[in-house]
Amino acid sequence: MNGKPDIHKILFLSCSIATALSVIIIIGYILFAAAPVLGHEGLGFIFGSTWDYPSHQFGIRPFIIATLMLTIVTVAIACPLGLATAIFLSEWAPPWLDQIMSTMIELLVGVPSVVYGIFGFFILRSYFADFINPFIGKTLGVIPLFQYENDNGLGIPLAATVLALMILPTVVALAREAMRGVPVELREGSTALGATKWETIRHLVIPASLSGIITGLILGTMRAMGETMAVVMLVGNIGITPKSFLDVGEPMTAKILLDIGYYVVEPEGRSALFAIGAVLMIIEIGFVVVIHIISNRLKKRMEGVT
Repeated sequence: MNGKPDIHKILFLSCSIATALSVIIIIGYILFAAAPVLGHEGLGFIFGSTWDYPSHQFGIRPFIIATLMLTIVTVAIACPLGLATAIFLSEWAPPWLDQIMSTMIELLVGVPSVVYGIFGFFILRSYFADFINPFIGKTLGVIPLFQYENDNGLGIPLAATVLALMILPTVVALAREAMRGVPVELREGSTALGATKWETIRHLVIPASLSGIITGLILGTMRAMGETMAVVMLVGNIGITPKSFLDVGEPMTAKILLDIGYYVVEPEGRSALFAIGAVLMIIEIGFVVVIHIISNRLKKRMEGVT
């Protein structure tokens, strides 16, 4: 009002510009470093299955499939578990139990990924080798995607279970806060019309908080796709195309970590590894777009039901 520049506005604008520039610089550098191999290989980089430095062949189809299969299993475990936990904490848990469980879940965020990997390798691995994987293979083995051949416990199910624990706090926290944001008046109105507690949750609370639930799922999925250390320790790291959800594999992040120390000094090898990162980034962006489209359609359908 007195003609002086708004210092606070300038400060916040500068921070926003710095954040945007950081993202642009990171994405630009990844694409620039990946350009030589991407330009040379073309679509063969995505659809090829041979990765060999001496012969200058770079195809990442096995790594892409392993990444997608690992992500699918992770989300299949974390989504129902996280949603059910969020519903219980926001709708049924007494305050003292909510505080204890919320604190325990939030503590999972501070656990280093290597500790998750150690837990999975030394504690969970034997259970998957002796019980879980054989049981799934015998029960669903008639379906090609659930055939069981690996007997050492390492593989997609073990890595996905640990990843599900890692993304659980994100899914639970955002879903719970979204559900708590539903006005009490709407809940009371639903109850007054004769709806049961579960009917109110299913037809009112979940549709009204669907945006927060989907956001938590998106953030959790992106972390699962980008996680490295625990995946390297648990997924088996064999550069073959997984034949089933019980097989071993080598996701894209694992390939980058395992090779970066040996080939980062070679221009072509470095470019190839950056190209993997570029494809992973594009897949995550595409995945987010697809989830947003699905969530918007689902919200419209749920609004029509309610």
